[in-house]
Order: sequence, then structure tokens, then C-alpha cells
Amino acid sequence: MKQLFLLMLFLGSSIPSQAQEKPSQLEPKLENIAWIAGTWRGEAFGGITEEIWSQPSGGSMMASFKLINEGEVTFYEIEIIKEVDNSLLLQLKHFDKNLKGWETKNETIDFPLKEITAHKVVFEGMTFEKVSDTKMTVFVDIKNEEGDVEIVAFDYTRE
Repeated sequence: MKQLFLLMLFLGSSIPSQAQEKPSQLEPKLENIAWIAGTWRGEAFGGITEEIWSQPSGGSMMASFKLINEGEVTFYEIEIIKEVDNSLLLQLKHFDKNLKGWETKNETIDFPLKEITAHKVVFEGMTFEKVSDTKMTVFVDIKNEEGDVEIVAFDYTRE
């Protein structure tokens, strides 16, 4: 057996392994991430989070997000994922509890697509992972006051 292994190494072959296999990539189409659609609830930042995603239509999906702390809204977000140039782009804008925008009028925060698999869509700075039909985790890269990036996990349950 040892000789066979050494011969395979010499010939440049490797022993296949389940752990080495990467999930197959899907096309950057909204129908491949339609599992995100729905009403989701979770906890983050010491409060309750709600995120509601529409089904794909008109070349986009849209969402609203809100964070509730001690019974009061802390902030809102409007988000979209749209098909652009044979890829997907996630864009969002933040609003305070009185709907005053954090970003300037024409500014959005953009997250270009990196990859899609059957259970995960990875944007630069934000990842959606399907845990089950009723569970989803969203990972967001957030820069702290020191300038370091911290990954915050939003664990959601579908309502």
C-alpha cells in the first residue's frame, strides 16, 4: 500500500477525499438564491432583528430590516439584490428610527458577488447561509471603532 501511495505521489495523483471537494458553483441568477425570500427573525446587537425578503421579480429581490432594542426601533435598512452584468450585486441604505438616511442621497453600500452554492451566497462583506428550510445565518463584516473588521452573525428563523 505504501508503494502505491508513493507511486501516486510521484505521478502527481492524489487520493480523493470528501473533505477536499468544494461545493459546486451555481450561476449568478436570482432563482439560485430564492431560498432567502421570506420573513426572518433573530437576535443581534442586544436586540430583536427582523428581515423580510421578497421573491425574485423584475430582476431583483428587495428586503427591509429593522433592529429593535428595549421595545424601540434602533435603525432600519432597505436592501436589494439585483442582476447586473451576468452577476449579482447587493446594495443597501441605512435609516435611523425617524427614517433619516445615514448615507447621502445618492450613496449606497455595495456588496459585489463572490460565489453561490446551493446553500450559500457570498458577497464581498456579507454572506447568507441556508442552515435548513427554517434557519438562515447572515454573516456581516462590520468595521469597529478601532478600524478592525469584525464578523457579526445574524441567526434567523423563518416565520
